[in-house]
Order: sequence, then C-alpha cells, then structure tokens
Amino acid sequence: MSAAPGAERRSPLHDEHVALGAALTPFAGWTMPLRYAGDRTEHLAVRSAAGLFDLSHMGELRVTGAGAPALLDQALVGHLSAVAVGRARYTMLCAPDGGIVDDLVVYRTGDDDFLVVANAANSHAVLAALDTLAAGRPDVRVADESAATALVAVQGPRAAAVVTSLAAPDDVAAVTDLRYYAGLPATVAGVPALVARTGYTGEDGFELFVPADAASGLWRALLDAGSPHGLVPAGLAARDTLRLEAGMPLYGHELDRTTTPYDAGLGRVVRLDKSEPDGAPLDFVGRDALAARADAVPDRVLVGLQGLGRRAARAGYPVVRRGDEGADGGGDEPGDVVGRVTSGAPSPTLGHPVAMAFVTPEEGEPGTDLGVDVRGRTEPVRVVALPFYRRSS
Repeated sequence: MSAAPGAERRSPLHDEHVALGAALTPFAGWTMPLRYAGDRTEHLAVRSAAGLFDLSHMGELRVTGAGAPALLDQALVGHLSAVAVGRARYTMLCAPDGGIVDDLVVYRTGDDDFLVVANAANSHAVLAALDTLAAGRPDVRVADESAATALVAVQGPRAAAVVTSLAAPDDVAAVTDLRYYAGLPATVAGVPALVARTGYTGEDGFELFVPADAASGLWRALLDAGSPHGLVPAGLAARDTLRLEAGMPLYGHELDRTTTPYDAGLGRVVRLDKSEPDGAPLDFVGRDALAARADAVPDRVLVGLQGLGRRAARAGYPVVRRGDEGADGGGDEPGDVVGRVTSGAPSPTLGHPVAMAFVTPEEGEPGTDLGVDVRGRTEPVRVVALPFYRRSS
C-alpha cells in the first residue's frame, strides 16, 4: 500500500480491480475503483441483491490501554467510555471552535481496546489529534494500523447470506445474529476478520477488517460466493448515490471544518452530559463552542431536495427562491439565493433527482418549493425529509 512521495496510494486490492476492468480514479490521495459494469447497474444490485466494495482507503487507528476510554471521551464528541464491548458508535472529532475535523465510526473491541475508523483524507489529522492528547500518558497508546489493514464491505439484502456462507462453522450463528453497529472477531473464507454490521448504503451489510496481505483471497472468495446471490463489485460512484439516497453525510460536502454537528442536524451525537468521575462536566475538545450552539437558532439547516424536473442539482449549485417559471416548471430568472447544494445526483432507485443542501431555516420546512440555479436556469425542487430512501426491513 506504499507509494512514492506525491504518488497516489494503491489499495492492496488494486490488481483485483484492474483484472475486473474497473475504471480507476484518484480519491483522497488513493487510486480507487470508480465503477465496473456501470453506476446504475451497481447501485441497483446493492438495493436488490448485494454489492462488494473496497474501502481500504479508510484509516484505521488503534487506541489501547487503561486510559483509552478517557482519552476518546476527551477527544471526541461522543461518550465512548459508555460503549459496550463489541458495539460501535458514530461520532465526530471537532476543533475547539466546534467545526468538524472528521466524522468517525469507533468500535470497542475490548475493555481497553478501540478501533477508530477515519475518512481517508482526514486520517492524518485524526491521528495527530489523538497523538497530541496521548502525549505524556503512559496508560494509553495510539497506533496507525491503516497500512496493515484492508477493509471490504458487502452491502445489500443478500449480504448476510453471502458472508455467512463463507464464515467458519463456529462463527455462522454469531455473524447471523450480529446487531447493527456491532462487531466481532470471526473467520471468513479462512481469513481472520473483525466483522462489523455497519455500512454506508442504507442497506443491511457487513464491513470486514482483515490483514492487507489476505485481502485478495477474501475478495475473490466473496465474488465467487456472492455470484449466485446477484452480488457484483461496486465502485465509488455507486457508493455515493447509495449514501445520498440514504441521507448519509459525506465529509467535504455536508461536513467540514466550517460546519458543527448542530448545523448538519447531527447534534444527537454530541454528548454534553459527559462527566468526570466526580460528576463535573467533562471538558472535551470543542465542548464550550458546541454547548453555545446547542440551543441557538441555526443560521442554516441541512435538508433534502426532491427534484421536480429532469436535471439534477450538483454540489455547489445555488438554491434559490422560485423565480418565473416556464411550462416545464423551470425558469430563466432565479430568485434570491437561500442556500447551496452539498450533494446531488439522479436517484436510480426513485427515478428522479435528489440532493442535500444547506438552506436558511425559513426555507427548510418539508413541502417548501424552491429552485436550484443550474447554469442560470432554475430547476424546480421541493424540500423533503431525509432520508430519501429507507429499506423496508
């Protein structure tokens, strides 16, 4: 997984992607598969059967030692010391001003053992922040395990059937019964793995953390076992439209250092009630700024936009009050700008464009009709509740 200075890093599955004819693309300093058979085909396979994703660009940071729970409580907005062994928590690392440095999933794999999974572009920032807090503390250790770890995901309604078909006999029942946002050690296709029931598609699914040198064998075994179930390899393009339909934020789009969890409608992940052993409020990074925002009237709110026309809104497009409209619902005179699109695309599942956007609170109520300025022409949209798509079971 190493690369020359300035070069894109390669996944341990790079050769597998090349052999499958994947279109490769630079992403967060990595060369990763954008698509294989096609964006729509891969997207719909995940919704109806299963998709296999390479997520080895994600960062894996191990935090261990008797001081690990307290360190993570101090570093992150969540109450990580309260997470049970075997469970996971979605949380965030914020700057002192409350801006989001990264959104994370943290797995508690032992009493004093945590796996912090960071976005590829932010893993160095997360590692630096944890290292800074751990400095001079002999009771906690922070290690970057990213280079030694591969991460693959099986997502979709047939994901459980695929993964359990390859699980060691003694592990089948435990993997089958695994709860959402939980993980356990298991052997899959002969490979020792942390098997987690997590994902980023809005479907049931599993993420498997495995040694990098065992990733290719596992990948091929999953493709073979999944073929009768309709599993296909899926790239970053399908992953993006899947997460958009599911209303899941993407760092660099809905989340960044100018945005607090409250701005993004994710204030529920902030635990201002964390306390020291003596009952005093725990002073985690960004607490004061976040406490000041908790009950404040927001300047902007994150909403879903259902496209009422044919053209999809894209990240960065202005959201406007509806101007003069033509016969097709579009207009040539955009109204006042009231927000900006953060993500947008045609929805393969729903058959119409969808987008997420920050807008003023006055324009954020579901049912509000707005427009998106698409190169000077107003495309009609309607504010709707997120997510756009929710699986039936």
